[in-house]
Amino acid sequence: MTVLVCLDDRNGMQFNGRRQSRDRVVSAHLLEDCGGALYVAPRSVMLFPPETALVVTENVLEDTPEDGVCFVETPPLSPAAPRIHRLIVYRWNRVYPADAVLDLQLDHWTLREQSEFPGNSHPKITREVYEP
Repeated sequence: MTVLVCLDDRNGMQFNGRRQSRDRVVSAHLLEDCGGALYVAPRSVMLFPPETALVVTENVLEDTPEDGVCFVETPPLSPAAPRIHRLIVYRWNRVYPADAVLDLQLDHWTLREQSEFPGNSHPKITREVYEP
């Protein structure tokens, strides 16, 4: 499965109970990465246009098929690590006071691709593609 996440520079996923993923340009990139149906939790639905092909489920990591793509806003991801064959990170290039952090050690993954683009809320967003 492919997992999409948004992180700060210290791998924070949330700060002050707020999501790190609210940027309409990033949302468009997430949809490009999925290439079809995107599995999301109910709280993530509002990030995407109403016509988006979303599969809404409380158990995103468990319900996403092996060849599927999911977007995850909160940890833990480590229980699903054996099923993750690609992790795509959207990084804000900032540090926030994170109260939820990615629980995968990225230094155990191989960075296969990296690119930058301007976002709506941040002048530079970095997209990183990792494989185990």
